[in-house]
Amino acid sequence: MRIALLAEGCYPYVTGGVSTWCDQLIRGLPEHEFEVLAITAASGERPAMPLPHNVGELRCVPLWDRRPDARRSSARDRAAFQQVYRPLLRSMLDPVAAPEEFTVRLRAIFDYAHRADLTTALRTDATVGTLVEVWRELFPDQTMSLREALDATELIEHFLRPLSAPVVQADICHAVSNGLPAMLALAAKWQYGTPMLISEHGVYLRERYLSFRTIRYRWPAKVAMLALFRRLCWTSYAAADVIAPVNVYNQRWEVRHGADPDTILTAYNGVSADQYPTATEEPAVPTVGWVGRIDPLKDLETLIRAFATVRDRVPAAVLRLFGPTPVGNEWYEERMRALIADLGLSGAVTLEGPVRPVTAAYHASTVVALSSISEGLPYTVMEAMMCRRATVSTEVGGVPEVAGDAGLVVPARDPEAFGLACVRLLTDDELRHRMAQAARERAMRLFQLDGMLSAFRETYGDLNRSTRSPARQLRAAHAG
Repeated sequence: MRIALLAEGCYPYVTGGVSTWCDQLIRGLPEHEFEVLAITAASGERPAMPLPHNVGELRCVPLWDRRPDARRSSARDRAAFQQVYRPLLRSMLDPVAAPEEFTVRLRAIFDYAHRADLTTALRTDATVGTLVEVWRELFPDQTMSLREALDATELIEHFLRPLSAPVVQADICHAVSNGLPAMLALAAKWQYGTPMLISEHGVYLRERYLSFRTIRYRWPAKVAMLALFRRLCWTSYAAADVIAPVNVYNQRWEVRHGADPDTILTAYNGVSADQYPTATEEPAVPTVGWVGRIDPLKDLETLIRAFATVRDRVPAAVLRLFGPTPVGNEWYEERMRALIADLGLSGAVTLEGPVRPVTAAYHASTVVALSSISEGLPYTVMEAMMCRRATVSTEVGGVPEVAGDAGLVVPARDPEAFGLACVRLLTDDELRHRMAQAARERAMRLFQLDGMLSAFRETYGDLNRSTRSPARQLRAAHAG
């Protein structure tokens, strides 16, 4: 089969996490050919990972490239756009509108984008004015300024760009998450009837809520954009033939926001045990290790504050942070370094960048920590367990499903609880070693890579048998 794998902000341009999952999936199913559509900030980014031999094509869908107006729009185009855009805004912003109404309106925008230039249409004064008018009609007591409408319209233009991309032709569209990748799958389903599969690691909508807390836009623009994401996620869940979250936790969000429970099939992540040998020794210095990308969702500020508690009770302890700082997150690294200095931890906390192989980071740690405020089924915890390391993690997403009784789990954003859990493991050798052994046994039992690959091999086969996909139709036509 030809599988279109649709991703945003990860594979193959970022290593670790979801990118690891994508790479495992493609390499583990060599009988299929994959086309990767990567939604990125800009074109021209270079892959950070070598592509497997069964990737036939890598296509970039940039959101933030500077685009001059493709052409002057005609009066007919402008009028036609207003006829579809105003209803889209109403269905998006009106809290009592039926979610199915947004689906109809988004489909109309998709149709427009493939007969005229959507970017041009969204860059007019009339389009900004339409948003102000609709907002005033729906929320007469809450003002949206012209500046706020301009900001919101700019964001809408960028985030609707996937609708203008050439529609992928494949046997199955597999979106790595809901949201923008699922928009590409929706386009293929609308145009060709292509089966649509959505995987979810973290809950896409929840992570948009979290990320919008810190962006620079004023609240009316944030309200507009979160309304767009909320409606888009509902449309995508409702349209998906199969939804494959990596944990049971995600199902509550999915069903609440439009998913048919009968379409949900949990598919746990997995790792190859032979690539994560057990650690035979512990470091000479008590070491809390962390592995991941430098990102606000990882809440490393809580981990650093927690480590101040650790140092008070275990003065010799060190905190080692392994992982890259993605482009655009430099500000967060600077904030971390400032906090480290403010807490007097400069000699005890180190940012060490990426490490290869990643097992070196786990073997260099006495205890492995994960302080995130949002996760799906985190590889960090799974890999550490496979390496026979005890873990301290936050109670988010599928983390409790991974750790079980083989690790300590504490509330998110609670530095004291996190720090005391680390102290408990660092100072109780018998408990730490018992948990480390239990972690290895649990990982071997539940999180082997072969189980994940078998689930998707079967799911792909079921989807392909249930429909005559566009790629199969094209092959049949060429053969004839």
